[in-house]
Amino acid sequence: MMSSNQIIILLFIGYLVYTIDNKQKNFPAPLVLLLIGIGLSFLPFFSSVHITKDIIFEWFLPALLFISAYQFPFAHLKKHAGIIAALSTLGLLFSALLLGSLLYVLSGPFLSLSFVGALLIASILTPTDPVSVVSILKQASKDPKIADVVEGESMVNDGTSIVLFTVFAGMYLGGESFSISSFLYDFALVSIGGIAIGAIFSWIVCRAISFTHQRQYQVMLSIVLAYGSFYVAENLGVSGVLSVVAAGIMLSYELDGYIKESHYREYLNSFWEVVEPSILALIFLLIGIETTNYLEFDHWLFVGVVFLASIIVRFFVLAGIIKSFSAWRSEFHWKDISLVTWSGIRGTMSVALLLSLESEYGSGDSTLISLTFGAVLLSLIFQSVTIYPMSSYFEKKAR
Repeated sequence: MMSSNQIIILLFIGYLVYTIDNKQKNFPAPLVLLLIGIGLSFLPFFSSVHITKDIIFEWFLPALLFISAYQFPFAHLKKHAGIIAALSTLGLLFSALLLGSLLYVLSGPFLSLSFVGALLIASILTPTDPVSVVSILKQASKDPKIADVVEGESMVNDGTSIVLFTVFAGMYLGGESFSISSFLYDFALVSIGGIAIGAIFSWIVCRAISFTHQRQYQVMLSIVLAYGSFYVAENLGVSGVLSVVAAGIMLSYELDGYIKESHYREYLNSFWEVVEPSILALIFLLIGIETTNYLEFDHWLFVGVVFLASIIVRFFVLAGIIKSFSAWRSEFHWKDISLVTWSGIRGTMSVALLLSLESEYGSGDSTLISLTFGAVLLSLIFQSVTIYPMSSYFEKKAR
């Protein structure tokens, strides 16, 4: 879908943005790249550029998830495992059901939207992609727990959202009936199977690392781990996303305790810290280029309603879960809940699910696709721009 010339130019644009935008906290680089991508879509040179679901799922997503997982400190994951698991499963499910119901009720004055269609929109908007805000949260706040919860939730809920999306997409386009028992069985099978394959794959690779003393070959094994765990899981019909996350987390655990190779994490970081900004530059530029194909429609007012509804529902679900447990209630205050809510930006996974809806299930309702694309765009713009002022305000107020 892209020529080598186009890829090189996009990477060079990414380099310029990261270099110039390095200290611009209010305008994080992914947002700048997105807006530039929208501008590039009007240039004839980029008219042939088209991002697909396969590009995101098979090339970009495994690397991004692996980087987040293996760089996530295992001690932090262990500390916040309960709340991350709750938000990524029950929280995501409740958010999708409540948001879908609310959109169905609110859609009347704007357009004809079925209940299942509203649930499908909600399932696309529930996964979060805080790549553009996690670093900002770490800069603005001395307490790392918010960034840890936001990042951990994002890693896990990507896999959960795919299962939920598949169910609602089948109901919307295929007329399939919903069975709670069938859903829970599929969810458990896909999730547990993906985690198991990732853990097994990582254990094997970690043992191989111990027998491989050349650093460059050890880094090669990390590439095999990131993409191999994803492809094996997907080919076996379980969650490739959760497989990659499990593989990365187990590697992080092994690096902290069992892999005695000196400086291996340093070499690993040297490679993946180059890969990550390159992928992010491409993906946000491509999302910007692709977005303009879906935004020529007449329901922008309802797009704003969808965006606001997604924020409100996320806040109440987070508050309900956190305030239901005394340990979390004493640790996470209202300002923390507000920050976690606003940090739940929609991005890469939501776009991938939209493209999946179009490619695998047919174009479906173009209005529904455009509506959801618009809500993702608003989330990327407004939440990215305002997260630093909000986090700074709460930090100053707490002093």
